[in-house]
Amino acid sequence: MANLQERQAGADGAKANAGPPLPATTNEFITTLAHFHRAEMGRMAGWRERIDRTTNWAITVVAALLSVSLSTPTAHHGVLLFAMLLVLLLLWIEARRYRFFDVYRARVRQFERNYFAQILAPVGEVDAGWARILGQDLREPRFLITQGAALARRLRRNYFWMFLILLLAWVLEISSSKLQQEGVRLDFVQSVQDVMQNAALGPLPGWAVLVAIAAFYGWLTYAMVRARREVGELIYGEVHV
Repeated sequence: MANLQERQAGADGAKANAGPPLPATTNEFITTLAHFHRAEMGRMAGWRERIDRTTNWAITVVAALLSVSLSTPTAHHGVLLFAMLLVLLLLWIEARRYRFFDVYRARVRQFERNYFAQILAPVGEVDAGWARILGQDLREPRFLITQGAALARRLRRNYFWMFLILLLAWVLEISSSKLQQEGVRLDFVQSVQDVMQNAALGPLPGWAVLVAIAAFYGWLTYAMVRARREVGELIYGEVHV
């Protein structure tokens, strides 16, 4: 009797350690796939919302600090430099969020391209290993793109234009007479020396600020236009975030 109870307890323990049962029929398997696809869509939509929120913050920062900088002739050009730093910080945060979004977007696209598309419009050749790749990604999730690649992608989509607007406003600031009294007509500078004087920032001379801005925008331009090879789901179709 004791041995029977021990065997029964062992069987119950084995069942408990086995975890939930796996799908046993085609209908159960299809239902599981549908629920998983819905869950991944929710994750992807959540991270996409975070990306849009960061972009909205950046636009708000640009609009607010442009208003402060261009509202009065006595406003210092350092306000625009501060705006550039804030937008760069938001770009870095958004690039990190984009890496998470890209993971879940790739999973959803695996379903759409290899399963749902095959149901709606069957083709002869389909990647037979897509389910194995998806299962491996679920066991060991990894980012599909680097932080630098994500940053460059978001820069090309939105942020370069924000930086360009800030640059044009900054050039207008340093090319205009600075620190005038209210009500005095605002004239443009007449020499390079005046530009250097206007571009000075605290103890930093104007030429150092100009060199730093030129290097910064050179790096932004390089990141945006450098040759790149699309990988993963980006090689399929033209609609990408």
